[in-house]
Amino acid sequence: MKKFLIALIVMLAIMVSAVYANAETDKAEEPKGEKIAYFTFDDGPSAGVTEAIMDELDRLNIKATFFVVGKEMQDKEDLIKRMFDDGHGVGLHTYTHNYDKVYSSTSVFLEEMKQVNDYINEIMGRDMGIKYIRFPGGSSGRLNQDMYDQIKAAGYNIFDWNVNIEDGVKPNASVEELVEAGKECSNKMTEKIILAHCNLNNWNTVKAIEGLYNYYTELGYRFEAITNDTPEFYYRFNK
Repeated sequence: MKKFLIALIVMLAIMVSAVYANAETDKAEEPKGEKIAYFTFDDGPSAGVTEAIMDELDRLNIKATFFVVGKEMQDKEDLIKRMFDDGHGVGLHTYTHNYDKVYSSTSVFLEEMKQVNDYINEIMGRDMGIKYIRFPGGSSGRLNQDMYDQIKAAGYNIFDWNVNIEDGVKPNASVEELVEAGKECSNKMTEKIILAHCNLNNWNTVKAIEGLYNYYTELGYRFEAITNDTPEFYYRFNK
C-alpha cells in the first residue's frame, strides 16, 4: 500500500509538471507585437487596376505598399509617381519577374533588384533609397544562408507574407472568397502582412479591400506602409 501511494504521488507530480510546462510553452508562443496590418500589392503597376486600388486606398485613408516589377513600369511612370505622392511604400519585385532568370543565380537576382531600383530613381529624378524587396513567388524554397548574406550585404530587407488573399492563383474568386482568405494567418505573428496583387485581372481585389480593412480595424489593427525601418519578415530556411 505504501509503495502504491508513493507511486501515485510521483505520477501526480509528473502530471502537474507536464501541465505547468505546457502552460509555460503556450505562454512563450503567445504572439507579441503591435496590431499593424500591411496591405501589399505585387506585380504591378497595371493600367486600370493599380489606379483603382490607389483610389480605394485613398478613399479609406489607407497607406499600403506596392512591390513593383520593372518591365510593368514602362509607360506607367505616372503610377509610380502617384504611389510616392500618395504616401505608399514602393518595394522592389525584380525587373523581369521571370523565375528562370531571376533565380538562375544570386548575382542575377540582385542585379534584377538593382535594375528596378534604378528605374524608380530615374522616374523620380533622385535616389529614393528603397531597401525592401520581395521574392517573386516568395522566398520559401529559394532563400538559403549564402543568398541571405549576399542580400543583407547589398543592404536589403526581405518581405514575405503571412496572410494571402489568394488573388494571384484565383484572380476570378469572388470578393467574399478573397476577404475570407484574407482572414487566415499562417503564423502567430500579431503583425499581418497581407499579400494581394494588382494585375490586369485583379478587379475583385479592388472590391475586397474595404472588407479586409473593416475586418482588421474591428480587431484593433491599424494599416501602415512598409518602410526601410519596418522589421523584415522572411520564411525560415535551412542553413
